[in-house]
Amino acid sequence: MTPNNWTSSQLHDRVANALRRSEVLEAAYETTTVGQLVSMRARTHASTTAVDIFERSERATYSEMDRRSNRYAHALRAFGVRKGDRVGVMLPNRIEWLSLWFAVAKLGAVMVPINVCYTPREVEYIISDAQAKFAIVDECAWSVFCAMDPWPQELAKERVILVGQPFGGTAITLHQLFKSVDDSPVDEDVRPEDLLTIQYTSGTTGFPKGCMLTHDYWGVASYVSAYLLPVKRYLSWASFSYISWPLILLNSYGQGGTVYVAQQIDASQFMDWVKNFRIEWCPLPRLIAERDDNVPTNLKRVWQYDGWSAQTVRRYREQFAVRANNTYGSTEIGLGTQMPPNVAEMNEVGSVGFRSPFRELRLVNDDGVPTRVGETGELWVKGRGIFRGYWNRPDANADCFEGEWFKTGDLLRHDELGFYWFVGRRKDMIRRFSQNIAACEVEAIIREIPEIADVAAVPVRDDKWGEEVKIYVELKKGLTRADLQVERILDHARARLAVFKVPRYIAFTPTLPRTVTSNKVLKRELMADRNPLSDTYDAEENRWR
Repeated sequence: MTPNNWTSSQLHDRVANALRRSEVLEAAYETTTVGQLVSMRARTHASTTAVDIFERSERATYSEMDRRSNRYAHALRAFGVRKGDRVGVMLPNRIEWLSLWFAVAKLGAVMVPINVCYTPREVEYIISDAQAKFAIVDECAWSVFCAMDPWPQELAKERVILVGQPFGGTAITLHQLFKSVDDSPVDEDVRPEDLLTIQYTSGTTGFPKGCMLTHDYWGVASYVSAYLLPVKRYLSWASFSYISWPLILLNSYGQGGTVYVAQQIDASQFMDWVKNFRIEWCPLPRLIAERDDNVPTNLKRVWQYDGWSAQTVRRYREQFAVRANNTYGSTEIGLGTQMPPNVAEMNEVGSVGFRSPFRELRLVNDDGVPTRVGETGELWVKGRGIFRGYWNRPDANADCFEGEWFKTGDLLRHDELGFYWFVGRRKDMIRRFSQNIAACEVEAIIREIPEIADVAAVPVRDDKWGEEVKIYVELKKGLTRADLQVERILDHARARLAVFKVPRYIAFTPTLPRTVTSNKVLKRELMADRNPLSDTYDAEENRWR
């Protein structure tokens, strides 16, 4: 498919031109670390506001961010943090998060972001799996963090730092550490190949896995994003614990721009934020885009967050002169495809673009053989700056890598010019708005209930969130739904899962459909139900449908 007003020759020329620019971009990249980028931008844009967390009235210039991160680095070093140490950080969207991430980068330590919505079980899992020796925890998450049971073996309680007001306990506060140090430059041998972040992302064969992301990963990703999004005023509403936020931050750093940060998305205020802060680029959810709002003229580009219709993409271009870009990426690979400005109309036919700089793409069938043009295959990716594998997961790494090629588990197709279209996920994932939820994690928790023989979690289409979680419950022989109230299932889930992972829909089934040979649950049969909410309990509406 191509835009109706283009000839094949015109499109071919545009693609060739875009690919040449991509090659020039690759050749011009200067290797850096995140700490070097922070210090460099402080020299070139010292008085420019780097970040404005407007709902907390917290802002800082590039010069202030450099000095603050130097002080935090010295404070952490005095506290015992050394190069390579993993540091769990559980903070909401506040300015300390940025200062600490940059401080960790300058020390050569490794940040492990933790969502403040997580339960004690989820926090303990990540801290233990990452073998974090230090933790920095916000006052809003302190009680949850302290409720971990068992307590992680590698984390001594005296190595936990509190951000915010003390609760009368003995915990040391970040403010106490910060007072006794200066802001002189940090002397540490940090290299691009060193780890900076272990970013936990939901997997398909167990609990979340930690993606090992280097300074080079972040440098390459932000460099490419800055090329694709040459603007100066950005809006971010995602949690700092998600991959999109630091990418937006570093993209802005590449431009010397300003990021305006909300605590969370608010559809009723969204366009007011865009207007008042003169935002030029932001991730824009489909449900907001499809409203009849007047889009401020300062908005130039948006990321089609959670999928837009072709009509909405076209309307934004024609009515508001806003370019809505659609790309493919993941925590593991960063940006896999790009949609350059000179072929932006391809967004209107659903394409996610062609290969991003520093990326090679391959589509293969089930036998690992490359697919032909137009055929659907699993996307394999390799190139500079992709993740270094999953932390402490040799079996997972063996399964998902074929030499240098990373097997994404996602299904795409491509045309003869190299444009790609996303088809679906081979992975057993549920995408609820900005959160990837591993079905197997939900199932493992629900399966702990004694009356349950087995359970299957599947996505159900939802107009607000994109997808919601539904579970099919198979009870042990001789039991009926009267023997297990849905409230018990929900209470069990709420105590062990973040709120966005808790199933909204619950259905009971005599037996789950299974394969004859391997006895695996046939989720495709469950998902093929034309009326998936029939005879289903709706936890949001507290009723059976």
